[in-house]
Amino acid sequence: MQSQALNKVITYAPKSRDQLIDYAFEYHKILVAVNAEKILHATDQSRALINRNLGYPDGIGAVWALHKKGHKDVVKIPGCELWLDIVKKHHKTKSFYLVGGKQEVIKETIVKLKEDFKGITICNYRNGYIKTDEEEKALIEDIVKHQPDVVFVAMGSPKQELLMERIQLKHKAVYQGLGGSFDVYTGNVKRAPKWWVKNNLEWAYRLINQPARIKRQIHLVRFFINLHLNRY
Repeated sequence: MQSQALNKVITYAPKSRDQLIDYAFEYHKILVAVNAEKILHATDQSRALINRNLGYPDGIGAVWALHKKGHKDVVKIPGCELWLDIVKKHHKTKSFYLVGGKQEVIKETIVKLKEDFKGITICNYRNGYIKTDEEEKALIEDIVKHQPDVVFVAMGSPKQELLMERIQLKHKAVYQGLGGSFDVYTGNVKRAPKWWVKNNLEWAYRLINQPARIKRQIHLVRFFINLHLNRY
């Protein structure tokens, strides 16, 4: 049962970030980050959501799981870096629409993007506090009106993925769910230093700085034990 869960959750094993980005653009995919926690707590609903879209290995746990399945060349692709890779690669030729975060954070994000990527086309943006069906309808109508090539939605899972699916019914584009990436990009949330990230210890850095995360990390220990016992 658990091995079936992994097969159903991980839908793509990219060998590079460029390969993943090119695939997403070719097929107008919704990019969904997959990590150890999502695999461990996978449900029929979450697996179906990822299978309808394009899951990629956002965490080292997902990478190790793919290695176990024979995908030896797969690489970790953090979502908080991937969206900026997309912007860097396509900011001169594609247009972007951003949704998510607090109003002040999304504004800071837009300003910083325009500073970092000269010439970028940002069709429009709004915060992530969509409280009514009318507000969601207005957002979708605005996206259809502006016809962006890429839509970034930073609202947390699975809320962001479900919203992106509803939007994509009306407008085909590349979509990516970003969680708290706008906060990281603007410096409102500090990411682990490069050494920790490079050595796949970002989770440990967060645990040291946020001891309350221990409850979540216990679940991750369970995942790694199950993985090495070939239960996935």
